[in-house]
Amino acid sequence: MCQSSKYHPRPLPRNPCHLYHQHFLVGSEFPCAASTSIVSIKHGDFIRDKEGEVLVSNGFNFVMGFFGFQNSSSRYVGIWYYNIPGPQVIWVANRNKPINGNNGSFTISTNGNLVILDENEKHVWSTNVSIIQNNKNNSEAVLKDDGNLVLSNGRVVLWESFENPSDTYLPGMKVHVNGKSKKKRKSFFLTSWKSSTDPSLGNHTMGIDPEGLPPQIVIWEGEKRKWRSGYWDGRIFTGVNMTGSSLHGFILNMDINGGDRYFVYNNELMLNGTSFVRFQIGSDGYEREFIWNPNEKNWTQIQKGPQNECEIYNFCGGFAVCDLLVSGSATCSCLQGFELKDKGDLSGGCRRMTALKGDMRNGSFGEDGFFKLRCMKLPDFANVVDTTDCEGDCLKNGSCTAYAEVIGIGCMAWYDELIDVQKFEHGGNTLRIRLAHSDLHDGRKNKAVVIVIILAVLAGLICLGMFVWLVRRNKRKLKVSTDSRRKNSDLIPTFDARKSREVSAEFSGPGSVELSLEGNQLSKTKLPFYNFSCMSAATNNFSEQNKLGQGGFGPVYKGKLPTGEEIAVKRLSRRSGQGLEEFKNEMMLIVKLQHRNLVRLMGYSIEGEEKLLVYEFMPNKSLDYFLFDPIKQAQLNWARRFEIIEGIARGLLYLHRDSRLRVIHRDLKASNILLDENMNPKISDFGLARIFDGNQNESNTTRVVGTYGYISPEYAMEGLFSVKSDVYSFGVLLLEIVSGRKNSSFRHSDDSSLIGYAWHLWNERRAMELVDSCIRDSSPKNNALRCIHIGMLCVQDSAGHRPNMSNVVLMLESEATTLPLPVQPLITSTRRYEDREFYMDGLDVSNDLTVTMIVGR
Repeated sequence: MCQSSKYHPRPLPRNPCHLYHQHFLVGSEFPCAASTSIVSIKHGDFIRDKEGEVLVSNGFNFVMGFFGFQNSSSRYVGIWYYNIPGPQVIWVANRNKPINGNNGSFTISTNGNLVILDENEKHVWSTNVSIIQNNKNNSEAVLKDDGNLVLSNGRVVLWESFENPSDTYLPGMKVHVNGKSKKKRKSFFLTSWKSSTDPSLGNHTMGIDPEGLPPQIVIWEGEKRKWRSGYWDGRIFTGVNMTGSSLHGFILNMDINGGDRYFVYNNELMLNGTSFVRFQIGSDGYEREFIWNPNEKNWTQIQKGPQNECEIYNFCGGFAVCDLLVSGSATCSCLQGFELKDKGDLSGGCRRMTALKGDMRNGSFGEDGFFKLRCMKLPDFANVVDTTDCEGDCLKNGSCTAYAEVIGIGCMAWYDELIDVQKFEHGGNTLRIRLAHSDLHDGRKNKAVVIVIILAVLAGLICLGMFVWLVRRNKRKLKVSTDSRRKNSDLIPTFDARKSREVSAEFSGPGSVELSLEGNQLSKTKLPFYNFSCMSAATNNFSEQNKLGQGGFGPVYKGKLPTGEEIAVKRLSRRSGQGLEEFKNEMMLIVKLQHRNLVRLMGYSIEGEEKLLVYEFMPNKSLDYFLFDPIKQAQLNWARRFEIIEGIARGLLYLHRDSRLRVIHRDLKASNILLDENMNPKISDFGLARIFDGNQNESNTTRVVGTYGYISPEYAMEGLFSVKSDVYSFGVLLLEIVSGRKNSSFRHSDDSSLIGYAWHLWNERRAMELVDSCIRDSSPKNNALRCIHIGMLCVQDSAGHRPNMSNVVLMLESEATTLPLPVQPLITSTRRYEDREFYMDGLDVSNDLTVTMIVGR
C-alpha cells in the first residue's frame, strides 16, 4: 500500500456503492469499496484494483479506477462521472489489453510514465512519452474536473487523455483542423466500443475530415463513410438540423502563435455551466449528444446522427438527391438534367442527360448554365476557391460540375460527381449545378414545342381576360361615388408592374457614384412596386395604433397585405431633410445585400411626394425596445445578448468585407437593430450608408451624418469616415448591450458618457460592475469581461488602433485569441447635445461623394 501521506483521507461526498448497485448498466462491475480516494499520483504511488482505490478530481466531478463486467474476468482502467448513475465511462486506457482478474494496479513508473500493471507487474498499458532524464521522478498524474487526465513534469504537460480520446467527446477537448500550420498533429478521432460490454476498438470512428476544407465531422464504418455533418460556415455545421441542438456551442478557435485551428465546445456559454454534456460514437455507428438532467436524474438525448435514411451517407447515389417526406420516409430522385443509370434502380446513381459544352474541345462555354437548388445539404468533397467570380470560374473550368456561394465560407466548387446531396425543408444552402442549355428547364427537348404552344395559348387567354376585366372596371368607375371607391379600396391590386417600369425609367438617369459601381439601376432589380393606396389600407391609413416607431427618415408602421402577410412600412418624412437620393440609396443597397443579419426589403412605393419602403415585419421590434426598458431588459439574458452581439458583428463583417459591395452603414445604433421572432438581430436603416469603390478605404464628407454618442471622433471632427467608423459605433453598441444603459444617459453624472464610465471601471479592475445588474450574477465572468475588453478596443479614439470587424468576430468566437490593451479614450463631453438627429454642414472638399449627417435619438 502507498503511504497514508500520499492519499487524501477525506471521505467521498456520497457512498458510490448506492449509486453503482442501483443505476449502473446491467452486467457491469465498478468499485464499491472505495475506502480511499487520491487526487494525484506521483512516483511510488499505486492505485490497486483489489483495494477498490480510485483517483478523483478535486471537485468530485470525475473518478478514475478499475472496472469490469459481470460474467467476465476482464478488468479495465477508465474514467467516469463520479456522482451520476450509469455509469457513463468517458475514457478507457487499456481498451484492447484487459487485465485478467482484479490484481492489477496503475502507477508512475521509474521512467516517469503512467502505467497499468497486471498481477505479475508486467506493463499492460503506458502513456509512452519521452521524459526528460533529470526530471523523470517529478512526473505527476492529476484528474481534472473537466474529465481530463493530465500527466505533467513540473510545469510541462507531457500527456493528456483529451488528446487521446476513446469514444466520447467532452467540453474542453480540442479537435484540431488541418490548416496552414506546419506543426503536425495526431488526427483526432473517436473510436466506438466493440459492444456495450466490450470497450475494445470497434469498427466505427468519428472525427474531423482530415482531407476536407472547410471542416466537417465524418463518421466512418471501417474505411467507408457513414455520415457527415456538412460544412462549418463559422456558426454551424450546415448539413444537420441544428434547431434546438447544443451543437451551437461549438466554436472554431485559432492559436495565433502556432496557426493551428481547432474546435472547442463552449459548455459555459450554452448551458451556463449548470449541466454536463457529452458526445459519443456508439458501437452501432451512431453519434449521439446527451445532456444530464439534474432534476430528473437521467441523460437526455438531444441529437443523433444519422437521424434518418437521408442522412445515411450518399443514400441515393451520385447526382441524386434525397428528400425526407412528411411521413418520415426518404425518397430519391435524380438532379435536374440527370437520369437513372439503370432504369428503375437508384443504387447506381444518375448520369448526365446532355453533355456540357465545357466538355468539348471547341472551348465554347456560352451554352452551359446553372440550375439553382435551394435549401440543400451541399455535396461532399468541395473545393474552396479564392475568387470574386464563382460562376465565371466554374464555367471556365471544363471539369466544374457545380458551385455554391456560402456566407462564412465563400466560393465552393465541385469538379466531379455530386454525392450525398439532401433536400431540406428549411435552412441549408443554395447549390447551382452546371447543365447544358437544353436541360436548364425541364430537360426534355421533345416537349419543348408543346410547352411553348401551351404557354402561348395561356398568354392569349390571360390577355383576353385582362382586356375584358379592364373594360368592365372602367364602366364601374363611372357609376361609383368617391365614398364607394374608398369603401372598396381593398380591391386595389397590391403590385403595379406598369408603374414599376415608369418609376424605374425615372431612376435610370444619371446616378450617384455608389450606384454606378455595379450598374445596379432599379430597372435591373426585381423589387415589387406597391400602390400607395394599398399601403394606406394595409396600415389603416397610417394610424397611430399601427405605428411601430420613429426613425431618422420618418415613422414606421405595421401593415398587413391582402394575402395576410405582415409588413413594416417606412414612410419618408418631408421634414427629415432627406430626398429621392437617400431614399433610392437605401432601396438599392438593401436589395443588393442578402445576409441573415440584415433586414430584408420587400418592395417600395412612390406617389407624388410620398415615398415608402416595405420591409419584412420584425415582431420583436428593435433592440432598444428591450435593452433600455427596466422591465423588458430582464428578458435579455447573457446568452441572448451575446448572440445579438455576434449577429451584429457578422452582419457588419458582411457589409465591410464579404458582400459584393464594401458598405459603410454610418448609423449603427440600438434602434436600428431589429429582432425577429427568435430574437435574431438584423441591421436596418441604410439611408445613410455609403459604398466604397475598389480598394478605397477612407473618404471625406461635407455633411456629417450619424447619431451623437455613436459617431467616431475622426468623423465628427474631420468628416473622415471608413469601416473603422462602423467599428466605433459597434463598440458603443456592444457596451450598451452589456450594461443595459444608453451612451447618452450619463449627461448628469461625473462621467460624460458610457465610454468614460466603462473606462474608469476597466482601469480600476471593476469592469464586472458595468454588466447589467439584472444579469450580472448569471453572466459568465470571463465571457463578459472579454466582451467589455473588445468594446474598449473598438471605441479607441484613433481609427488605426481599432480592430477591423474580421478581428472582432475572431475575438468574440475565440477565447484563445490574446487581446491587446486598449488606449484610454480622450473622453469628450456630449452633455450639451440632445440625443436627436440633425445635420452639420461642413466645408466643401475635393471629393465627389457628399454625405449627410444625422445624429442620435
